[in-house]
Amino acid sequence: MCTLLTIIAASGFIFSGCMEWDYGESEDFEVSGEGLFIVNEGNFQYSNSSLTYYNPESETVENEVFARANGFKLGDVAQSMSIYGDRGWIAVNNSKVVFAIDINTFREVGRIENLPSPRFIHFVNDRKAYITQLWSNQIIIFDPSTYQVTGYITIPGMSPESGSTEQMVQFGKYVFCNLWSFQNRIIKIDTETDTVVDELTVGVQPTSLAIDCNGKLWTVCDGGYEGNPFGYEAPSLFRIDAESFTVERQFKFRLGDMVSELNIDREGNTIYWLNGDVWKMSVDSNRLPVRPVIKSQGTIYYGLTVSPANGDIYVADAIDYRQQGIVYRYSQDGDLIDEFYAGISPGAFCWR
Repeated sequence: MCTLLTIIAASGFIFSGCMEWDYGESEDFEVSGEGLFIVNEGNFQYSNSSLTYYNPESETVENEVFARANGFKLGDVAQSMSIYGDRGWIAVNNSKVVFAIDINTFREVGRIENLPSPRFIHFVNDRKAYITQLWSNQIIIFDPSTYQVTGYITIPGMSPESGSTEQMVQFGKYVFCNLWSFQNRIIKIDTETDTVVDELTVGVQPTSLAIDCNGKLWTVCDGGYEGNPFGYEAPSLFRIDAESFTVERQFKFRLGDMVSELNIDREGNTIYWLNGDVWKMSVDSNRLPVRPVIKSQGTIYYGLTVSPANGDIYVADAIDYRQQGIVYRYSQDGDLIDEFYAGISPGAFCWR
């Protein structure tokens, strides 16, 4: 029987036997200070996901750091990475695994296997964290200290075939999570009882979440697509009061716009998103901006992040989803500072 726990012991590796991992030569890394991890999705069913590490101060980049540090590839469709303490947690969607790595050496320190299809990870405390899933009506609860799955949160009104859970943000004791594919809801989870206590209807397919300095919850809804059985509408940006869990304002885009990758700066004053170009807006604004902060120039912008240290904007260009993508680093005013190659389809960022 496959186990949910596989830990690297000091004397070697322990396997569940559910997945083959090719261990070979490994390299030694030791990093410190501010750094940026870039999660490269790779191509579906090609098992060519990878992890890139960028040092903003020295403007140096190392590609394939997970494979080079561990002697095996990251897997098939790396989705996201979160850091809690001195460990980085990487959700690898189609490989059905979450890896825990030392953020200084990039070496694996543990993993959780045989997950339905992990997307994002949120840490409630030292002993409890949540994992959202694609094509599943459950959020997984696990203990980060033991890598053991301890329970599940079942989503009301959703079957495994009719939706998925995505990003999570916390406000007080509540975690908010957007229901993405074939859905139009945000759910509210009580972290003390691990139950869904409320839900809010928004636009078709909310894709990402952020909390601002005023205690407002923001979400971008992509509007679905033409022929979508759940509906097709213009994308929207919603501002929601997190305390009362009610919609305060809806900002509408044009039908056919491709709005995604909602981000917020460290102070919580400015939100950013992708819609062909890179856009930003004050959280106090009552209208959408008319000009982007960074224009697209034959690029396919696929990932976005804002430096928590100085507000620099990093945007990933997938190019053609087959070759190495490029990450561009801009100032807050949109001036190019640096650019570097990452892996195939760089789609997510994580700051250490």
